[in-house]
Amino acid sequence: MIRVIATSINPVDDKTREGAIGEGTPPLPMTLGWDLAGIVVDGGSTGLRAGERVIAMSHQLSSGRGTWADLVSLPAHAVAAAPRSASLAEAATLPLPGLTAWQTLDWLAVKAGERLLIAGAAGAVGGLALQIARARGARVDALVSRDVQVAFARDHGADLVTTDGHALEDRGYDAVFDTFGAFVMEAVADGGRYASIATQAGPVPDLSSRGVRTTVNQVREDGAGLNELTKLVDSGSLQLRVHSTYGLQRIQAAHARFLQGGLAEKITVVF
Repeated sequence: MIRVIATSINPVDDKTREGAIGEGTPPLPMTLGWDLAGIVVDGGSTGLRAGERVIAMSHQLSSGRGTWADLVSLPAHAVAAAPRSASLAEAATLPLPGLTAWQTLDWLAVKAGERLLIAGAAGAVGGLALQIARARGARVDALVSRDVQVAFARDHGADLVTTDGHALEDRGYDAVFDTFGAFVMEAVADGGRYASIATQAGPVPDLSSRGVRTTVNQVREDGAGLNELTKLVDSGSLQLRVHSTYGLQRIQAAHARFLQGGLAEKITVVF
């Protein structure tokens, strides 16, 4: 049992609120929210102690356990210690986008020295993936959507940063991480790996004739992965980005700002 101190808004929260998920939406009444940063109230027999600062991601669509509540009960395997070097409001930006980046990079199996292209490298997931991949020793190039995002990608270790997909080297990358449905298939090398997280864009085209493995990756609850992300935050290898923070009583204003778009950083909500 965890007392929630902060959470954040993700695209899936807004899509669920608007009814865009369709048959995958949990039945009403339901509680929204995937991200959580808070304090353990009762750890039961899990080894978690009352008073510990923790973070967690709840797969709200499949479990029906939303995190936008004063108290949330979650399985211990979804919970991890919060970063010591970040406030809980900052830590609440990490679980969903961080695990999405971490698990997708694991599927891509990017090794030190390999070339990785991240499409959408300045967004919430892409910005974390860029930093994680660099911490793993990969050589990273970045495709971003706007000129204003170039500096972020370059400052966080990307070699080539461009807004033009035609500027990418054909078949030059061991792996491609596509966060928004860019479908830059010509960039991946023969025998490489191509992962998308843009479920709304549909499946990745079949590239098996070139020996390329493809997937549309979906995030899962993963306390062990969150522990590894926490280590990167505390070592200074992973920077968390907060655009603005709203009190729970201003949740409608928080959603209104989210819907305006143009965000690279996360919107957080504190209880």
